[in-house]
Parts: sequence; C-alpha cells; structure tokens
Amino acid sequence: MRLRIDGLEVLGTLCPEVDAHAARQSVAGVEILRWHDDTPFGPDESGEPADVAVDAFGCGLPDAYAEAMAARDPASLWITLEYLSAEPWVASHHGLPSPHPRLALRRYFFFPGFGTDTGGLIKEEGLEARRDAFLADPEARGAFWQARGFAPPAPEALAVSLFGYENSGVGSLLDAWANSDRPVVAAVPPGKLLPQVLAYFDAPPASDAAAVGKAMRQGNLEVRLLPFLAQPRYDELLWTCDWNFVRGEDSFVRAQWAARPFVWHIYPQADDAHWAKLDAFLDHWCAGLHGEPARSLRRFWLAWNGRGDCGMAWRSMVIHQKALAEHARRWPKALDLAGNLAEKLAQFCEDRLKSPAS
Repeated sequence: MRLRIDGLEVLGTLCPEVDAHAARQSVAGVEILRWHDDTPFGPDESGEPADVAVDAFGCGLPDAYAEAMAARDPASLWITLEYLSAEPWVASHHGLPSPHPRLALRRYFFFPGFGTDTGGLIKEEGLEARRDAFLADPEARGAFWQARGFAPPAPEALAVSLFGYENSGVGSLLDAWANSDRPVVAAVPPGKLLPQVLAYFDAPPASDAAAVGKAMRQGNLEVRLLPFLAQPRYDELLWTCDWNFVRGEDSFVRAQWAARPFVWHIYPQADDAHWAKLDAFLDHWCAGLHGEPARSLRRFWLAWNGRGDCGMAWRSMVIHQKALAEHARRWPKALDLAGNLAEKLAQFCEDRLKSPAS
C-alpha cells in the first residue's frame, strides 16, 4: 500500500508517527511519499504503476501516471473515491464505470455511504472494543483530562466537545450553557471556532499554541482549550463527552462510532447544496427516533447550521438527553450494516482484477 499526499504536515498532526519532512517513509505498513506539484509523479520504483490507483476526493492522477497505467497489460484499475453523502442518488451511482475520455482505462466511482448498496464507512478493526474498554475504565477517562492539564469534569457536569467552522450561533449557544441549571464543560480544540470562543470571553486573540491549556468561565460554563489531538486521542475525547459538535467528514464519522449524541456542522456550499445533504443524513439519523426528541434534534441541527436560534434550540433539545443518548448508543449497529469501506473497496477491486473485461 502506497500513499502519495501533498499535505504531510496535516497528516502528521493526525498521526504523530509521520515525519512531516520526509520524502519517503513507512508507517504502519503503509509507504508514504510526499507529492510535489512541481515534480513528476512517475511510475513506482519497480518501473510499473500500481495494480490499483485510488484517486481520493477528486485529487486526480497525473497524465504521465495514467498513461503508464493504460500501457500495462492488463491495464491498472482506477478508482475514484468520492465524498460521503446520505443522499438517495448515491446508491444508484456507486460502482458505476467512469470511462476515461482518452485512455483505455477501467475507472469506477466508489461512494462511501450509510446503506448496504454503498461503499460503507471507514472503521478500523477493534474500534468498538477499544471504545468500550475506555468507557469502562474511570481511570482512563480521568487520565485523558489530566494529560491535557485539567481535572476530570464533575459527575453532574455535561461534557461537550466543540469543533466546527465559523458559526454565527456560537454566542447564543455559549449563553445557553452559561445560564444552564447544570454545569457545562466545553472542550474546544484548535480550529475555526477558537477565535469566536475567545471573543465571547473578551479574551485577546491568541495562536492555537498560546491558547492551549487555558480555562475560561462564565456562569455555569467552563471552556477548556485543548491542543490538537492525534486521531486516537480525539476518539477518546469523543468517547468521554456527553455531546460532540463535529464538522466535515472525518470527525462526523468518528462521532457516530463514538455512540454519543452529536451535532454536525456541514461544510457550507455556495449553491446551498449542503442543505440537501444535511436533510438526507438527518432522515437516516432520526430513523427509529420519534416524537419531540427527533423534532428538537432537527431544530437544533438546522439552527447550528444557520437556520434558527441556537440557544433556544439547545434548551429544547437537551431536555431529551436520555432518549438521544440511548439512540446514539444504538446507532453504530445500524452503521455496521453498511459495511466496512476498506473491506468493500478491496473486494470491489479484487473482483474486477480477476475479470479484466468487467
């Protein structure tokens, strides 16, 4: 397995074993090569391109590499790994051929998704066992906070992780937490929301590094500024919190495997296409969740994404904490039915490599 990536610095924050300055390295059995825009991509060092090339999230493949793939006998297989969506059309497009306009290459769309007729979701082996062991160990949960310089939240406190894009509803939400009857501990990692959180407390702007380790309080709210967390530690943050605010794709999926109630800040698109994606996922997420808990959750998700008052919507949703927590605990079982993306992708490729004419 060989990964070519132009953002080694970003990968290194998620996976500290990665050397952000190395041109070539091997981590966890994966060879990682830095991809420079100004250098040829070229065939692999063996002189041959790979049996399968996965073009992730529309990054494309350089012409020279694609031509080398087409020159093989049989030609290499090209997979276009698409973005995640719960929209109904995904299933009908998953696995469809995507003919190259110039080269004799077999290229296919591969769509992650939430149904059995999609590519499924990323989930590594042993994730649930690791999660359950962490949750069963009070010392592990306490150690997580202590390693970041904080005491564990009080048993009666509501612990929340807050990660998202810039959001006009932040002030209203923080007000609701500050004025709540129950203590709220909000963990805020570096990101787009951090400047708005600092401004709420009239704190001076600060770099991510300078902000780390600080705690700010107002009313019943305590905000804790965390460092950027490697993927395993971020999972632990999700597991130890009662609510998780997430964004984009990766933290969105990890929050679902965490089996905790969560709120998704979808990436806004200029043509408002994100609303259809948000509604489509809410239809999946609310399946089996009825009555006011489902309605209040929808209202808050819409508010957090710009359609409503976040403080008011939060207060009407959090009173259904028990029902929403029970629903979140059941949800990973439904996700498992869609299958493991890595396994399904490997099988999809294997089937087509065995039958070159398909």
